[in-house]
Amino acid sequence: MRDNYGKIINSENLISKKAKGIDNIDLGEIQNITTDHIITIKIDPNLNKNKDKLFIPRNLVERWDEDNVWFQVKEEEIESFKETVIL
Repeated sequence: MRDNYGKIINSENLISKKAKGIDNIDLGEIQNITTDHIITIKIDPNLNKNKDKLFIPRNLVERWDEDNVWFQVKEEEIESFKETVIL
């Protein structure tokens, strides 16, 4: 990935950051990065046992800072990235 100045950054620096979508929707916490996807885990706040694992395409990253990574993802798109993990 590249920063705002076009320099390549270490994608590993994004692990453990909070993932946010359009209108600041919660996309969980970044757990892993593959060639094509950024993988996040989002805990169901009502159940604390079910987790959603989201496979968000890397090309949807909009920007990032020290704590957050923002994606061009709308609330209604989350289902298409989801895999539910039951603990």
